[in-house]
Amino acid sequence: MPQPHTAVYTGSFDPVTLGHLHVIERAARLFDKLIIGIGVNADKKPLFEPHERVALLETVTHDFPNVSVKVFSGLAVDFVRSVDANIMVRGIRPLTDTAGEFTMMMANHQLDPGIETVFLMADERFAHISSSLLKQIASLSDDDEQLAKFVPLKIIAELRGKLRS
Repeated sequence: MPQPHTAVYTGSFDPVTLGHLHVIERAARLFDKLIIGIGVNADKKPLFEPHERVALLETVTHDFPNVSVKVFSGLAVDFVRSVDANIMVRGIRPLTDTAGEFTMMMANHQLDPGIETVFLMADERFAHISSSLLKQIASLSDDDEQLAKFVPLKIIAELRGKLRS
């Protein structure tokens, strides 16, 4: 009997974008289990606290029974090992992410050659979306329909509330 394949998709998800969600949907179809790892970087000042990002991701991934969300700090390869996985999923946007993601993959391979990295190219509809772009749009526009082109509709209220405070 084949062993189940567990993959880990790490990122800051501050907040989760439609691009992130698209990668999650695709990875959830490819792997038996997908763990979303929310990385905590002490050098960055996030918009959402880690527990808030967990709640947002759990809201938008509710319909995927094989997806779970966890917070981690430290190296992503250590987190992948800690959840008994050996596959890292990385979403890449054309041109903007390729060089950085390749460098990260090579470093991760040096740290743990047993962990494979799978790249999922962003769909053209989401290739330009970044968390910083959607924060800017959300702060400058009150039009939820416009914002829903970048961020899951289910989290718009939380995003607007956070930006107001």
